[in-house]
This record gives sequence, C-alpha cells and structure tokens, in this order.
Amino acid sequence: MRLIRHKRTGKKFILRHFTGNSEVYRALLDYACPNLPTIYEVAERDGENLVLEEFIEGDTLGFLLKDALFSPEETKSIVRQICQALWVLHSIGAVHRDVKPENIMLRGAEAVLIDFDAARLHKPEHSNDTQILGTTGYAAPEQYGLSQSDIRTDIYSLGILINVMLTGEHPSKHLAGGKMGRIVDRCTHVNPQRRYKNVLRLMEAL
Repeated sequence: MRLIRHKRTGKKFILRHFTGNSEVYRALLDYACPNLPTIYEVAERDGENLVLEEFIEGDTLGFLLKDALFSPEETKSIVRQICQALWVLHSIGAVHRDVKPENIMLRGAEAVLIDFDAARLHKPEHSNDTQILGTTGYAAPEQYGLSQSDIRTDIYSLGILINVMLTGEHPSKHLAGGKMGRIVDRCTHVNPQRRYKNVLRLMEAL
C-alpha cells in the first residue's frame, strides 16, 4: 500500500497491491458511503491486484487507543458508523472479516472502515472458509475453519472492538460493565446464532 498524488490536481490516493481476491473491491465500485473509502479503480497486473481508493486523512482508532480509552457515548457513535459501513458490505453479500482498531480511520467525528483484503463474498454452498484470515483476538471462532464466516462474524469482531474501546482489554480479561458489557457478551457468543442477527439489531441495542 502506498500514497500517491495526482500530478495535476495534487489530490492524494491510496494504491493497494495484494494477491488475494479482489471481488469485494470490485463490488464496491458502484457504492458510496461516508463510512467507507471510495473505490475508484480495480485492476490486475502480473497476477497482482491493484486498487485505487480514496485517501482518508486522519488517525487509526488503534493509534488513538494507545493514549486513551473512549467514553460510552464516543464508543456508541463510532460503532454505529462502522455498523453503517458494514450494512453496505453485508447488503452486497460481503463479510469484512478483519474489523479491528487498525482498520478504522477517524477523520474528525467521522469513522471510516478500511482494508478489504481479507473480505470475501459469502457463499452459502460452502461449509467453512477455504482460507483462514483475520486478526487473532478479533477473529470469530468460525474463521478458524469451524464453519463458514458470515455477517455475524463481523458482529463478533464489533463486540471485541466495543470492549477494547471501553476497557483497553479483550472481554475474556475484562468485560465492560453494565449494558455495554451485555452487548459485548451477546456479540461475542461462540454460537453465531446467539449473536445479533445483523448490524441493524446491534445499532438498536446501542
């Protein structure tokens, strides 16, 4: 991944190089959402995928969490915005599979979900994921080959994210208190059927 600048206009873009599946990036070419980077072009060269996307000015949530935690209201605001981004992804049949602080950019009060290299389109005919991707601590159990990941996989990661924003720790070490803790507990249930059905249900709970 590298930052490039248009010679004439000076506008900045991100150019991604990766060897994975580009199907989600291609699907997002036709969508616009303030909580997702705009995808301008997807191409292939010498067996490598190239993606030209919007440059998001700001800091990652992971960077900000090094210095401070977030209040419940700040957490709710950010997570609701990530839910809106995921609603777009889920509506096209995609699962992000790597929701974590390092993949969330904050530009002012606006949260943007980035990096779809691990994302895939859900395939109902498959019994499990053909490739294990995700980040340890945020990845749901089904991402380790137990079953196929689906939209509830991202809800699991959101639960971990909520807890880390509030406490700085994984819920297995320190579960957030009160209502937020109960939301985290449901998001991160081992059985996907016991989690929130979709991100709209999670937004309602928040």
